[in-house]
Amino acid sequence: MPVVLGPNRYGKAETRLVRVVRDGDVHHIKDVTVGSALSGDMEAVHLTGDNAAVLPTDTQKNTVYAFARKHGVAQIEDFAILLARHYVDSQPTVHHARVEIEEYFWDRIPGASGAEGGRHSFVRSGGETRTCVVHHDRDGTTTVVSGLKDLVVLNSTGSEFSGFVQDEYTTLKPTGDRVLATEVSARWRHLPGVSPYGESYDEVRRCLLGAFAETYSLSLQQTLYAMGERVLNTRKEVCEVRLAMPNKHHFLVDLTPFGLDNPNEVFYAADRPYGLIEGSVLRDDTPDARFAWE
Repeated sequence: MPVVLGPNRYGKAETRLVRVVRDGDVHHIKDVTVGSALSGDMEAVHLTGDNAAVLPTDTQKNTVYAFARKHGVAQIEDFAILLARHYVDSQPTVHHARVEIEEYFWDRIPGASGAEGGRHSFVRSGGETRTCVVHHDRDGTTTVVSGLKDLVVLNSTGSEFSGFVQDEYTTLKPTGDRVLATEVSARWRHLPGVSPYGESYDEVRRCLLGAFAETYSLSLQQTLYAMGERVLNTRKEVCEVRLAMPNKHHFLVDLTPFGLDNPNEVFYAADRPYGLIEGSVLRDDTPDARFAWE
């Protein structure tokens, strides 16, 4: 039976980069992890071991550091586009570049004088991680997907769950008032020509949090849709939102063995197993770009 080479790519994963911008005695931190993956005329290296078409992964790593010095790192989407276009435009054998970046936030530590924000001292933020994935083709097409992950949110009321299917294995009781908590992973695809990405990120995040807080939830699925819908109705540069939201269950503890009542005050926060709700919300005229999510 004939054997052929299927889709393939190669690159450098998890290049850690921290850039310090010194504005006099006030410093600014940019902390990111960069991954690159290239594809194109790579048949020979797989079939015969001929490396003539291969830009080494070590070179890709070095490019990240050199570009950080030459161009700086402002919005991660812009930095990813810069890298992706460079790999494709500078190497005739590279037809497609994928660059993924995660950004980690730092908060300033107040100075000894008590002033707001230390000049060069930081504490790692306990909030979410910002993400982006950029695809760039030799034909000049660039697709940008921004996102965030590890955004933990909770509503202590305003959520219920009832009317679900019950069979012989169902033990879950319907509830009219429950804690709804989740860890949001969201990605959103931009229409071409978006700028600035920083403002877009801040506003999409605001939409996600606002919809979560303001939606009376009958299910986490309903909340997911409301969050995506809010983004699309508010941000015209976004054409599709994909969300993954685990249900971080909070179970009411039975305190009757101790002679105590429990009027929705004491909960056991279970970390596993958990329900996992995933879905996409998109405009009905959104062009297909399945590869953009890969």
